[in-house]
Amino acid sequence: MTTHRDTAEQVDRVKGVEVHPVAGHIGAEITGVDLAGPLDDAVVALVRETMLRWKVVFFRGQELDHQGHVALARRFGEPVVLGRRGSASPSDFPEVETTADRLELGGRFGMEHEEWLQRRRHTLLRGWHCDHGARIDPPAATILRAETVPLYGGDTTWANLAAAYAGLSAPVRAFVDGLRAEHRLGVGYQPRPGDDGYVRHLLDHQVASVHPLVRVHPETGERVLFVNGYYLEQIDEVSRPESAALLEMLLEQAVRPEYTVRFRWEPGSVALWDNRATIHLAPSDNAHLGFPRTMHRVMLAGEVPVGVDGRPSEPVTGTEVGRW
Repeated sequence: MTTHRDTAEQVDRVKGVEVHPVAGHIGAEITGVDLAGPLDDAVVALVRETMLRWKVVFFRGQELDHQGHVALARRFGEPVVLGRRGSASPSDFPEVETTADRLELGGRFGMEHEEWLQRRRHTLLRGWHCDHGARIDPPAATILRAETVPLYGGDTTWANLAAAYAGLSAPVRAFVDGLRAEHRLGVGYQPRPGDDGYVRHLLDHQVASVHPLVRVHPETGERVLFVNGYYLEQIDEVSRPESAALLEMLLEQAVRPEYTVRFRWEPGSVALWDNRATIHLAPSDNAHLGFPRTMHRVMLAGEVPVGVDGRPSEPVTGTEVGRW
């Protein structure tokens, strides 16, 4: 298991770099680092260690372009190249996905964006997710940078799934350690009456895996409550009513305020988070304001999750390892 030094010891290792935790269980801001410049190994090691300790790290005032964004990602892992992106994403940089692409999806299937969101979100906790969690090998980490942000609103919130697991009572931890659950793209979507193009899209591009409900983090050895509101609907070998009640309890545990951090974006802000140990919630408080919000994302390739019993996740459909 990785041993995390305290903040003062981390800072002593790299002159001029400071780590400032921003919440009790998750989140730290790092200053004194120019992400667009050459990063020596000591800085990279410090950033990685801080991310593993605090799950999400923030940088402000960065001047990254697409090329610099991809170069930064390569210092921490192998960037994911997505097979499908929207027209807003840069064609010359297949590793970069622009979040404005999401606004195209509803229109692509004959719906206004708001209707598409409403049909996708069947519960109040639906928006909480890790990136591409239905895959057999979800990304290890995500690097998101802000280009244009609203004057107000548009914050992102993250939750620490290791802290959430540790906060469960001992009998409940022992119970969930042995459970597995199916993560599937599009669960809970409410089809439109008649011909629904989004349903056809989901069927043609279906992705599903059975993951342990508690995964062991491959770098820290922590046990992580591997739940989210976006891909997860059914616990294996548990009835649907029991599954619904258990998942609601576990997801409410995961997003308790004390396990979360909320970040106010500025142009040039960058967030790097451990996608294996967090879920996050995109903002929904700014769409009615009409302010532009353009963000760029690069994800890092991950590994197949492994449960407390040593069993790896199992593919169901559309989840060949390494194929994006």
